[in-house]
Amino acid sequence: MQSHQKRALVTGGAGLIGSHIVDLLLREGWTVRILDNLEPQTHKNGKPSWVNPAAEFRQGNVQDYDTMHSALTDIDVVFHEAAYGGYMPEMAKYVLVNSFGTAQMLEIIRDHQLPIRKVVVASSQAVYSEGAALCPEHGHVVPLLRPAEQLRAGDFAVHCPVLVEGIVCGKPTASIPTPESTPGGGETVYALTKVDQERLVLLWGKQTGIPTVALRYSCTYGPRQSLFNPYTGVIAIFCTRLLNHQPPVLYEDGSQTRDLCFVEDIARANLLVATSDQLDGLPVNVGSGRATSVRDLARIISAQLGIALEPLARGEFRPGEIRSLISDISRIRTIGYEPQTTLEQGIARYVEWIRTQGSVEDYFAKAEAGLRAKGIVQSVQPSR
Repeated sequence: MQSHQKRALVTGGAGLIGSHIVDLLLREGWTVRILDNLEPQTHKNGKPSWVNPAAEFRQGNVQDYDTMHSALTDIDVVFHEAAYGGYMPEMAKYVLVNSFGTAQMLEIIRDHQLPIRKVVVASSQAVYSEGAALCPEHGHVVPLLRPAEQLRAGDFAVHCPVLVEGIVCGKPTASIPTPESTPGGGETVYALTKVDQERLVLLWGKQTGIPTVALRYSCTYGPRQSLFNPYTGVIAIFCTRLLNHQPPVLYEDGSQTRDLCFVEDIARANLLVATSDQLDGLPVNVGSGRATSVRDLARIISAQLGIALEPLARGEFRPGEIRSLISDISRIRTIGYEPQTTLEQGIARYVEWIRTQGSVEDYFAKAEAGLRAKGIVQSVQPSR
């Protein structure tokens, strides 16, 4: 990097992760430009109060050519956080914003020979079909996605996929940390577009010689996580349900686990890969390295809010959902990353922030019927 003040573009810079990256970069002395379309699903009340006034703010869509070209001018490093996310029913919008928006951004940089020195793209643990697992007989295995028929029958286990003399082993497995070498594929439309974003950026980096890194975030949470979006963020959904005296809703049996990472740890990971060349050209897991069951998570949140409501498991599931995934974070640890906020500390900070947000509505309840109608949420059908 040159000695001049570093200049960053943070797409999606008004969102949960983007806004924390912006704050961190500004504290580190960078000049920052934000491009955000203020997606109404996430930013119901328009531009949020936390957008840092020390950054230049532009409202616009990443898929708009002229907007993107202008936003990329005079920039050193791009932190590409903008994406349409969650368990939403729109297919075309995911592809337009995530896949097409990213491809076009890369074309603009290449075709206009913009002096971009690095691109860091937000990928996701959703690129893994199921996390790595341990079979009692075959050791470390990479399970296949659990078929909807299996889930419909109420069997939520992840079974060993190893073929022995033409017969699938099928023994239940235990989740183990998932390294970046684990094959994936993307089993929801969102995940598919995250695979697109990651591969496009890393491939383009090899072709152009511009350093790139794809950060595979685990489940990110913290202050500024949208309270209006009923499709993303299990912690936000559980909080809004409890604050409206509704029990948290568990899919499957609630024993599925998540690697939950506090947003400030995610922001710091972005700065580390932007200022180091050690992980250039690679996909990199970022998480806490700790697994928490969704049922335990509901209990922690319930205790922090002081609202004692037992979570509700109604025999429903979401096809394509990962059962258990713990990120193996050895790769990013090589450049000094270490998660600094425990789940309990992080949830306490999120709850404290929610209490400053006035009355909170339960948007999840309104969205549920639509999710069921489109088959995004399905019911277990026990055999008769």
